[in-house]
Amino acid sequence: MHLRQLGTNGPRVSALGLGCMGLSFAYGPAQDRQQAISIIRAAVECGVTFFDTAEAYGPFANEEVVGEALAPVRDRVVIATKFGFRGGDSSAGMDSRPERIRAVADACLGRLRTDRIDIYYQHRTDPAVPIEDVAGAVKDLIAAGKVQHFGLSEAGPQTIRRAHAVQPVAAIQSEYSLWWRAPEAEILPLCEELGIGFVPFAPLGRGFLTGKIDANTTFAGNDFRNLVPRFSADNRRANQTLVDSLTAIAAAKRATAAQIALAWLLAQRPWIVPIPGTTRHERLRENAGGAGIELGAADLEQIAAVLAEFPVQGERYPAELSAQVGR
Repeated sequence: MHLRQLGTNGPRVSALGLGCMGLSFAYGPAQDRQQAISIIRAAVECGVTFFDTAEAYGPFANEEVVGEALAPVRDRVVIATKFGFRGGDSSAGMDSRPERIRAVADACLGRLRTDRIDIYYQHRTDPAVPIEDVAGAVKDLIAAGKVQHFGLSEAGPQTIRRAHAVQPVAAIQSEYSLWWRAPEAEILPLCEELGIGFVPFAPLGRGFLTGKIDANTTFAGNDFRNLVPRFSADNRRANQTLVDSLTAIAAAKRATAAQIALAWLLAQRPWIVPIPGTTRHERLRENAGGAGIELGAADLEQIAAVLAEFPVQGERYPAELSAQVGR
């Protein structure tokens, strides 16, 4: 798999990374530990060098699995993790106090079995802590050699500018896909201006863009998608036309809808690195194949026409989570 540079000063990583969250958090029961490790190691064999985790995924269990899986190849991969929730619990509120940031870094290093965090993201903006204090704490960790690069997740433009003025931001991680294009308005132009890489999470629309989910699909009781308005049965039914059109485009190129969705993201900017997640080996290989598909101008125009004709129905987050992003 070819490599991409995350912004001006960020690391060089594989064109697609692996989002590890779903191995232990948010999408139903956690995977068996050895099965999760096998997925991560299979990603390495597919050429993936960029792995994304967070203390809040579990909490803590995801970092432990990622650390064990990647220990044999640590110097060949880039590991990103995140701080920012009280006690590592995403339901407990924000906590980005500098002392908490430092404590989390030390704990993460232990769980990840490493001596440095390659990208250390603030998971969500904490309204109680000035972003300058957050950036300053990470800057100190970079000076100490514990962190290599600073990142922000789901941050708004002014927060990004203020943080970048204290400690250069290497990467912004936010949702971005064929069915959530809000970053195109302000965030992608800002990344281009400041030389920041962009890491789309949920690049396959939390699975919907694969074509494997429809209005009749049921999710496990603890699956996050049960709370997402976009995943109501009515909205899935309304959005099916978009996926059907994407599947037809993919068939003409002897590809899958998921591969076209990933190739579309890669075609948007050379410093975009999507991080699709999966729990299945066959999907891992399928996703990796998306990095080898090149979409020409005519392909992109065809996809743009579909997007214009079939606007996506439903919000991407419930109200309480929407209030946490873009600040």
